[in-house]
Amino acid sequence: MKETMLKKSFKQEDVQRLRNLIQGKGNDKSKTIVGYSKVNVVHNEGESWEENGKTWVIKNGIKQNITKLDKAKQLINLPLFCPECNKLMKPHLDKKWFRMYKRCYNCQIDFEYNIRSQGLWDEYEKFIINSDIDFLIKDFEIWINEEINSESSFFSEAGDKENWVGSVKNKLLESKTETINYLKSLKK
Repeated sequence: MKETMLKKSFKQEDVQRLRNLIQGKGNDKSKTIVGYSKVNVVHNEGESWEENGKTWVIKNGIKQNITKLDKAKQLINLPLFCPECNKLMKPHLDKKWFRMYKRCYNCQIDFEYNIRSQGLWDEYEKFIINSDIDFLIKDFEIWINEEINSESSFFSEAGDKENWVGSVKNKLLESKTETINYLKSLKK
């Protein structure tokens, strides 16, 4: 008869792991590890702190990073419920209306119906049109001022700096007041 001999030696942790499995303690540890453990700091709801150069806050139990674009995200993101009627927002219908009026389509329809029934529709329409024109004038002035203050030199494909002659800055200044006056004449 041939004797079979096990030529592999088992480590202590292997033996302990097998004992745990046989005894039904599969989740027990079979070895002890010594090392570094991070200090766990508990933060409460609404608390903000800085960690690794980032600012964090806990909102609704979730750890969130505060970025420069958070305000822009709030303007773009559609909430789950309408702020006025607390009904579920429908993205295919309410997205455009929420961006413009900060309410759902149905609330905007109700709002406009109430204005019409009170006889204030003409004033409301004037207000909307005039505020749009004011925003357009403001945006136009910013664009014109940036164009006037920009450099008239450019770099070519070869990397040479070229100064272009024949600047249109004088024509921009002349047409600026003319255009603004025209836009103001569109007001009701």
